[in-house]
Amino acid sequence: MSRRTNEAGFVLDTDPARLDLDTVERWLAQESYWATGRERAVIERSLAGSTVYGVYAPDGTQVGLLRVVTDGATFAWLCDVFIDSAYRGRGLAQWAVAAVRDDLHALGVYRIILATADAHGVYAKVGFVPLPEPDRWMQLTTRVIGRPEAPYTADARA
Repeated sequence: MSRRTNEAGFVLDTDPARLDLDTVERWLAQESYWATGRERAVIERSLAGSTVYGVYAPDGTQVGLLRVVTDGATFAWLCDVFIDSAYRGRGLAQWAVAAVRDDLHALGVYRIILATADAHGVYAKVGFVPLPEPDRWMQLTTRVIGRPEAPYTADARA
């Protein structure tokens, strides 16, 4: 378990018992651009299969979330990074991502990837760069959110 506190008293904690699942569901299924419509059961399974970092205000209220899918040895995918809109602009995402990066590096994980549509500057400040060889990466999307009957197609978007 990892727990850190920043100079403003915000806490980053991997204790799954602290997560406010109702808030996490609202953030992901209703407020995020990448997981709109994600069902509660899917959210819970994704959290259970990942290392999840909650960001908490000094009063204990959850104000953010970061999820890491990793083998704990060589590779990690940082995803579902979300800071509540009332707490944005305080450097919380940058602080939390740097702490997650440090935790992963301590394990020996040397490749961390993520995808973002709008926060490139935040991630660049902690060392992320565009893929140097994007033509080497491929994806297979087998389900379109909101269309569980969608076939396996090369043009499906998640």
